[in-house]
Amino acid sequence: MKNKSQRTKFLITALRQVSIAAIAAVVLLAVPVAGNAQETSSAISGVITDSSGNPLAGAAVTVRNSSIGLNRTTRTDATGKFRLRNLPIGYDYSVSATIEGYGSGQIDGVDVNLGKTASISIALVSSGVLDEVVVTASRPVGMQVALGPSATFGLAELQAAPAINRNITDVLRSDARIYVDESRGDINAIQCAGKNSRFNSLTVDGVRMNDSFGLNSNGYPTERMPFSYDAINQVAVELAPFDVQYGGFSACNINAVTKSGSNTFSGSAFYDYTSDSLRGDSLEGDPVQSGAYTENRYGVTFGGPIVKDTLFFFLAYEKLDGANLFDRGPLGSGAVNEVNVSQAELDEIADIARTVYFYDPGFIPTSSPHEDEKLLLKFDWNISDSQRANFTYTYNDGENITQSDSSSSNIEFSNHLYERGAELNSFGGSLYSDWTESFSTEIRVSHIDIDNRQTTVGPVGFAEFTIELNRDASTPSDVHVYLGGDDSRQANKLDYTVDTISLKGKYDLPGHSLTFGVEREELDVFNLFIQHVETEIDFNSIDDFRNGFADSVEYNNAPSHIPNDAAAVWDYEITTLFAQDEFELTDRLTVIAGLRYDRYTTGTAPPLNSDFLAEYGFPNTATVDGMSLLQPRVGFSFDLSSDTIIRGGVGLYSGGNPNVWLSNTYSANNVVQFGAREFGFDLTAATYEDIEADAPAGAWAGWGIPTPLYDDVSTGMGRNFEINYLDPNFELPSEWKIALGMTHIFANDLAFTFDVLITDGQDTAMVMRGDLVETGRDADGYPIYDSPNMDSFVLTNSNKGDRSFGYSLGLAKTFDNGFDFTAGYSYSDAEDVQPMTSSVAFSNYQNRAFFDPQEDVRSRSNYNIEHRLTFTMNWRKDLFERSMLTVSLYGAANSGRPFSHTIDGNGIYNFTPFINREKVLEPGDERNGEDGSWWRKIDLRVNLDLPGFREDDKASVFLVIDNLTNLINDDWGVLYQHNFPRTVVKGTEEARLGDASRYEIRFGAQYQF
Repeated sequence: MKNKSQRTKFLITALRQVSIAAIAAVVLLAVPVAGNAQETSSAISGVITDSSGNPLAGAAVTVRNSSIGLNRTTRTDATGKFRLRNLPIGYDYSVSATIEGYGSGQIDGVDVNLGKTASISIALVSSGVLDEVVVTASRPVGMQVALGPSATFGLAELQAAPAINRNITDVLRSDARIYVDESRGDINAIQCAGKNSRFNSLTVDGVRMNDSFGLNSNGYPTERMPFSYDAINQVAVELAPFDVQYGGFSACNINAVTKSGSNTFSGSAFYDYTSDSLRGDSLEGDPVQSGAYTENRYGVTFGGPIVKDTLFFFLAYEKLDGANLFDRGPLGSGAVNEVNVSQAELDEIADIARTVYFYDPGFIPTSSPHEDEKLLLKFDWNISDSQRANFTYTYNDGENITQSDSSSSNIEFSNHLYERGAELNSFGGSLYSDWTESFSTEIRVSHIDIDNRQTTVGPVGFAEFTIELNRDASTPSDVHVYLGGDDSRQANKLDYTVDTISLKGKYDLPGHSLTFGVEREELDVFNLFIQHVETEIDFNSIDDFRNGFADSVEYNNAPSHIPNDAAAVWDYEITTLFAQDEFELTDRLTVIAGLRYDRYTTGTAPPLNSDFLAEYGFPNTATVDGMSLLQPRVGFSFDLSSDTIIRGGVGLYSGGNPNVWLSNTYSANNVVQFGAREFGFDLTAATYEDIEADAPAGAWAGWGIPTPLYDDVSTGMGRNFEINYLDPNFELPSEWKIALGMTHIFANDLAFTFDVLITDGQDTAMVMRGDLVETGRDADGYPIYDSPNMDSFVLTNSNKGDRSFGYSLGLAKTFDNGFDFTAGYSYSDAEDVQPMTSSVAFSNYQNRAFFDPQEDVRSRSNYNIEHRLTFTMNWRKDLFERSMLTVSLYGAANSGRPFSHTIDGNGIYNFTPFINREKVLEPGDERNGEDGSWWRKIDLRVNLDLPGFREDDKASVFLVIDNLTNLINDDWGVLYQHNFPRTVVKGTEEARLGDASRYEIRFGAQYQF
């Protein structure tokens, strides 16, 4: 284990003491005071009255912002009300009103925010009484545009959050309804109210930046957030927005808007640093080892005018030179998770690989460097007082070095790792136009191009070898040692583009605000995914590995043996129409009601498999062409009093279903690619085809394809994989959402929120075997199946559908002494019919527990976090002129991830051979019927602002500690949970996850001008 220097040890000890003191100080301070086409702009609405409260019709209302030269005017309607739309967010506005016979009135400091309309009122005094009235107001209370449970985070929250990952997840997680899975390094999947993260939607400046194909668990199309953290102006997360403009998701919508330039040149630069010496080196008294690494992040922002009052620019750049960490090692290595294999056994395997197979497998990795680079460039143009436009370009290229077989009983040599990378280029532009005082439009066009790569880090062209080490019954389960190129990355390439055009209009009538529009999204996909192109070769022991006797050899390819010939090339289009009306039934009750209609079309279909047609009686060529869904929605907001708002609604939603599930039908059809497999194969007696040109002299097994398997694929007569097809009667999955909530402001300005959310899935997507026919049941009730037709998987609909119930409570308050806090609790009971964890149909079908593999049964969801408590605390103190100290804490306590107890496989013989018996439930048990361990942690950020070189400049130094709890005591903050797919034999202990459990410290500095 790498020893820390004495200086570093002293620093860590000091930080422990300072951290304890910081928490104590913040708590003590609290004690005395405790006695799709998504919205990218906002609006200001209000009412102009006389001093007696009577509405003034025809009053001239002007909204101004000098920093961007914006000047907008309108007039009040017959009820004295007005609304100005399409206002850039993140600025303070002044609102003035005049009408003949009255003095003028003005409110300064009106702040508009994403997803909310700033609501104000101005009372004008008769000119006979007073010539002018100037009203000075603090930030008005915002009224939600998209009614429903949501949360909005502005610059203050973004800057104060202990953003160890520089990701919007660092701030979204403070909402108790949003669980960010921190167990998998930088992935940080966002799970909204117990839902699969792949069902979310993310838009940036109105451009959809979802993982449109569905490979990534983080929901992004790239390995990390594809834009700089410092580029964000505001971000909102909405679980059930009843506005029909919102679509393309069934879990939650995440909407981010970036910063813009102004009439003043401004910018920032930052740098932060961490290393293995700033990371925890013990857990629960056990010393643990990290590989030596350093991680550096740096970036700049710069914005200003190109033409004053008219044209502005903003640029944000960020670079990461980081490290991926791996926590498995052999016995005695000091790794966080020691696998039941000795270093001597690994050395023997490596020696055989080098001397017998002429392949260097590498070493057992502890860390690996990686990079990520982001660029965002934005232009804003005030064309006139009635028109403005913006354009945003986003670039991101980054990778992670990833483990493929990450079970705690597996161990991989370094050359079995692979690079997951993606390059994104995105362009998006919007034109906002106010044609009259009542009619405004928005036109938005965007293009996204994703070049996704998944390649082995070792020599290209070598097989995957698996060596199984059988352990006796007194020791943990068998160990698998992996070397060579991972079988799923031997021919794996994805490119796709998404083009979108949206036209939206808003028209105000007396008492009504109408919204209507049309959108079209086009997805074009090139997907190459063939497993075992370089073969997968499995051995039952080290001796078999040495002697060249394989338990099995598997090979897949196109009949031409050119992988690209088996690529899936396909597309579809979604056309959306929507219309809604927002109106006031009374002065207190606002209602929004509308319809959204989605229709899919495509001109590409999977190639016909004639054998499938003959056996099943229908073709395998079904597509989504012509599928459509009408989505009604209605919501309301009721002002019970000046301090209490009640809100709610019901609506139907669709989208977020990963397209990779659909892509399988275009590639896994036994027409464009075939497979072959041999058991008990003597590698030494075989001849080999297509030996790699760069292979070393004498190369044989692993470097080429055994001739019998090669010939079987050439003729399509080998052991073919299960054909994938779309159910001809498939319906678009959808989900009803019903929400009810309230916000109450107490007399002491303590804000209380309460929300209930119920969902009911319809036609939920699931994977089934298409070939199985039940022929009976055994004595324990397990089904017995026959397979009269060719093996197949079908993407179909559940008859039951997913469902969930949840509620949340929240408190927030800001005090005059520089202290503020938020606290939240959420309860979630989410059920699904299949967790749909994976990309491949076989994996989706297998990676779950079941009593009957063909069952359509709702059980607790893999993604359900039943109880979750969160809090944030901030304390700000002016130390001296232009210097402020800010201490920020984030804390969470989460109930554990659910898991399933399954049988050990003995005595169950009635399932067909593809069933992994360790996924089978005992009679009477339910999937995910067991509760995992709770996890509790606190993160800390300490920021000191200092005077800059110029009067308006600001320098700052900061310290961020991820898992402060573990820094204080290595027994605290430790995360335990079962490995994927969380199906375990009774008595199996949860794995300790070192990446999430060990503290990490970062130091950094920033300069703003």
